[in-house]
Amino acid sequence: MIVRQLASRGVRNPRVLAAMRWIPREWFLPPHLAADAYSDAPLPIGNGQTISQPYVVALMTERLAPRRADRILEIGTGSGYQTAILAHLARQVFTIERLPDLLVEAEERFRRLGLTNIQTRLGDGAAGWPEEAPFDGIVVTAAAPRVPEPLAAQLAPGGRLVIPIGDLASQELVILQRPAHGEGLEQQQAGGVRFVPLISRLAFTEER
Repeated sequence: MIVRQLASRGVRNPRVLAAMRWIPREWFLPPHLAADAYSDAPLPIGNGQTISQPYVVALMTERLAPRRADRILEIGTGSGYQTAILAHLARQVFTIERLPDLLVEAEERFRRLGLTNIQTRLGDGAAGWPEEAPFDGIVVTAAAPRVPEPLAAQLAPGGRLVIPIGDLASQELVILQRPAHGEGLEQQQAGGVRFVPLISRLAFTEER
C-alpha cells in the first residue's frame, strides 16, 4: 500500500507514510472486510458511511501537514482511521461524530491502540468545537456545499482547513490556510474526490 498506492502517486511526507505504515487499517473495518483492508478503494463501515481509500487519507493528511505540537480538529470520526493517523502525528486530536454507534466503535479502537491524545464528541461537526478553538488544523471527512463558517472561524493563524466541497455529482478537495498575519483565507485545490455528504443542522445557504 505504501509503495504502490501512496508514494507512487506523489505522497512524499515521510511522517505521513510512517503513520500509515504503523496504523493497522484492518482494525477499522468490519471483520468480514479485513482481507480487503489494503485495497485501493473506500469500504463500507455501516450506517451508510465509508472508510476512505488509503490514498485519499494520505493526501488529506499531507495537505493538512500536522506538526508534533499541533492541535487538530476532525469532523467525521467514522471508523476512526483518519483520527488515528492524525493522533500519531499531532499533539492532540479533537474528533466529532454524529452517529453514536460509529463513535463507540472508534473509541474502542483508540483504546486498543493506546492512543491517549484523542478527545471525542457526539454532535454536529459543522458547528466545530468552539470551547477548544483555535485549532492548528481542521480536516473534514464529508462533503459540504461550502465551508461551514464556524469551522473557518475556529482556525488559528497559520492553520489549514482541508475539506471536500461539492455535491454528490462533483466534489473538489479544498485547502484553506489562514495567514500567520492578516485577514482572510488563502485557497488551493487538490483534485476531485468523492465523500458522503456532511449532515448538519446548520443551513448551508448560498453565499450572497
